Amino acid sequence: MRKIFRSIFSNIFFILFIVVIILTITFLVFPFKDFNILWRATFFNVHYISLIGAIIVIAGLLKGIFSGQQERQQIRYIERQLRQLHEGQALIEEEYKDLQQVDQLMKQIQQKIAQQIEYAQQLATEQANEREASLQEIVVEERNRLARDLHDAVSQQLFAASMMMSAITEEKHDVSPTLEHQLSMVEKMIQQSQLEMRALLLHLRPVQLKGKHLQEGIDDLIKELMARLPIELEQQIEQFPIDKGVEDQLFRILQEAVSNTLRHAEANTLKITLIKRDGFIIMRVIDDGKGFNLSEANTSSYGLDTMKERSEELGGTFKIVSLPNKGTQIEVKIPTIHE
Repeated sequence: MRKIFRSIFSNIFFILFIVVIILTITFLVFPFKDFNILWRATFFNVHYISLIGAIIVIAGLLKGIFSGQQERQQIRYIERQLRQLHEGQALIEEEYKDLQQVDQLMKQIQQKIAQQIEYAQQLATEQANEREASLQEIVVEERNRLARDLHDAVSQQLFAASMMMSAITEEKHDVSPTLEHQLSMVEKMIQQSQLEMRALLLHLRPVQLKGKHLQEGIDDLIKELMARLPIELEQQIEQFPIDKGVEDQLFRILQEAVSNTLRHAEANTLKITLIKRDGFIIMRVIDDGKGFNLSEANTSSYGLDTMKERSEELGGTFKIVSLPNKGTQIEVKIPTIHE
């Protein structure tokens, strides 16, 4: 509203200024003592008063056109700024003295919009994290439930079947070679099923360190495997401090590697090494199983991609060497920060 009044007064003052100039010129060029002469005066057969009025009207029209053009430019400028705000783009920097307050308001609006967008994105991220955490919790609970069911039912039954087959094998007398071979095959199948069941349980419900150091966790895992599985386990575990985050990741890599050995390698011996050399934590898992051809293997099915990603997250390296009928060796090297 203030701007409108200012524009009106500006036009009025402009017209008055033109009138004053015309009258000044008139009195300087045509001095007279009687105003009646001015009313009767003509210029090119046109009454001088009419000519003055026409000049004033034309000047007012020109001033109005000029002011209107300025107003249209300012309106278009405001439209462009509003369009920039609507599209989330940066405001146009142009100098309009009459629109400084409008520019300030638009910049404040843009800042508030940016803050609202940032808040909305943070809220969306938090909600996504909450949903993911909730879903992960549900998945973990379901995996634990399934692992308990398998352990309480199938795993126990396999163990019982293994004991029965061992007893039958020890007590067999005067059986045919064919039956003896079949009994041996059944016993091996039960043992392999136990290995795969134990590997599956490791996948479904990984052993947690629960406040223990990595070395203690490895020792507990080895004892549990030795008590349940017909496989020879060797270890070379050195005692040295490891950061908690590194311990957790290395323990998960170890469980994945052990699970792969139990499920696929058909190994008789498994060796686990954890040492520290030249500023690196080195963990190796070596088996004497059937191995595989790396170029033909599906790395995702063996969990190799997962182990590699976990190693790289710690700034380390992951290497695997495997040959058919020659076994498999996995090595993880993690640089130590604190010496």
